Amino acid sequence: MDTTTTAGAESGVRASADRSFGRTVRAYVQLTKPRVMELLLVTTVPVMILAQGGMPNLWLVLATVIGGAMSAGSAATFNMYIDRDIDAHMHRTENRPLVTGEVSPRGALIFAWTLAVLSTVWLLATTNWVAAAFSVVAIFFYVVIYTMILKRRTEQNIVWGGIAGCFPVLIGWTAVTGTLAWEPLILFVLVFLWTPPHYWPLSMKYKGDYVEADVPMLGATRNGTQVGLQVILYAWATVACSLLLIPVGDMGLVYTVSALVFGGWFVFESHVLYNRAVRGEGAKPMRVFHASITYLTLLFVAIAVDPLLPF
Repeated sequence: MDTTTTAGAESGVRASADRSFGRTVRAYVQLTKPRVMELLLVTTVPVMILAQGGMPNLWLVLATVIGGAMSAGSAATFNMYIDRDIDAHMHRTENRPLVTGEVSPRGALIFAWTLAVLSTVWLLATTNWVAAAFSVVAIFFYVVIYTMILKRRTEQNIVWGGIAGCFPVLIGWTAVTGTLAWEPLILFVLVFLWTPPHYWPLSMKYKGDYVEADVPMLGATRNGTQVGLQVILYAWATVACSLLLIPVGDMGLVYTVSALVFGGWFVFESHVLYNRAVRGEGAKPMRVFHASITYLTLLFVAIAVDPLLPF
């Protein structure tokens, strides 16, 4: 018997199994939409610092981040499970695990429910019932209100469905204080107003996908000028809302300057999008999409830094 050949075969089987296990893990991670999750967590931690007026307990921060990540991952997985039919018709989503078959619908559903239960129990055990309740409401809003009811029925889907993405600021604040205040409510509205000018440019870029999938996203149902105007209005409203936090939250110089400078840049990019659409030029909507992400990230970094400084 050729022991060298046998050993080589066994090694190949183990390598194949390792690759298969690794692919499966990556597929399940992909179900949680890690990039979206990162953005949600970016809005959670700074609000905790603001609520504390300094650095909160690091274990509390870690516990809230873990619970928030599981909650967001659950909502994203439910979303992919429900939308797997339309994802197959969109170039942007055709490689998602449920479309390619790397994860079965049953497996995804079990994974989603497991994350939902674990996130709720975890937040209840490590933070408080208020934060845990907001987590449950966020999952419900994204899965039922947005994915199941609004997304395929109205071009205003992302406006109201986007409320789900506003809950991390409430979860972060209440994890520290156990109660609500005006500051997290202002930030809740800020994220609500920010979501349409963030997502509509993306729907302009992938207009053909949404038309093919019969999803009435505004970027697919209206022309560039109309979408650009809506983006401008929401961008201005977002910046105006961000300025409300200055007197209400007694914010300092770092946040004030950041809100004005980064907000001005966000509005400028929105006007560029509209002006190019009016002139019939290539709108370049992804510039606004990426600018919106950078704007929100930098604004919340300023929220985190501001309470730690004496000015």
